[in-house]
Amino acid sequence: MAWLAAGEGYEITLEDGRVVARRVGGRQLKTLPKALRDSPKVDRLRQLAEWLDRHAASCVTQVDAWMVSSLPVPTELIARVWPDEAWQAALRDMAVVGDDPDEVGFLRDVTGDGELKVVDLDGETVRLSPRTVTLPHPVLLPDLDDVREFAADLGITQKVEQIHRATWTRPDGQDAGRPETAMEVRDYAGGKFASRFGLAARATGLGYPVSGGYATCKVRDGGRSTEASVWIGEPYWDGESETGGLSWHDEDGRAVRLTEVGPVAWSEGMRMAAALYAGRTIEEGGDA
Repeated sequence: MAWLAAGEGYEITLEDGRVVARRVGGRQLKTLPKALRDSPKVDRLRQLAEWLDRHAASCVTQVDAWMVSSLPVPTELIARVWPDEAWQAALRDMAVVGDDPDEVGFLRDVTGDGELKVVDLDGETVRLSPRTVTLPHPVLLPDLDDVREFAADLGITQKVEQIHRATWTRPDGQDAGRPETAMEVRDYAGGKFASRFGLAARATGLGYPVSGGYATCKVRDGGRSTEASVWIGEPYWDGESETGGLSWHDEDGRAVRLTEVGPVAWSEGMRMAAALYAGRTIEEGGDA
């Protein structure tokens, strides 16, 4: 960003999200001069920095939503937003799939003609120009361990957690030790918290909405919307609380049998339940 005249013989700019100053044409100062601290121009620049932070966060949130739901994204849309640094940071190095679902590549750049430049699993840079691409949820990727190893070799780092996202695979009913009619998972039930407020705060801090007595997670899986929910206690209860069972419901609010839960909905629901449980109070001492 260019240096802007701020009066009093100073210039200002944004650096790493904060306002910095210098004497006109001089070196950057270590601190903001007192004469500029209440300057309207400095205030506007701070507001711009805050907006840029919100914009960057919204880009990451949108890309995460595309990935979690494995929604087809128009290639033209990616090409249009790519020049924006915030969008570019959120999208770069995401694993994408074009017309062939078995051909996975990491998005590295977009050409001036709107083609996506990706590095495939053979290490070759190829260009894709399908009408839409998918940013697949990792549980849907074949040979995920090999993809992760290749990503490590390339030094891939992702703004949106995709390749190294924790995943859970739904076992068959018998293998899971659950009847075919089971409607609830209790693997992460019983995690104790000092208060229901603390448990709810953990849920919202992790990005999971709280509705009534449940922490929730909505996923579009296999073309249908599914909501996973974990019981966290009555809304106005101020005593000790603990995590309850995990269940899934369809878009009409009907409970879904465990055997009918899709792979992405299962993985994301278990991820939520495990993340909540990880914050539980752990007893110490000989009687723990």
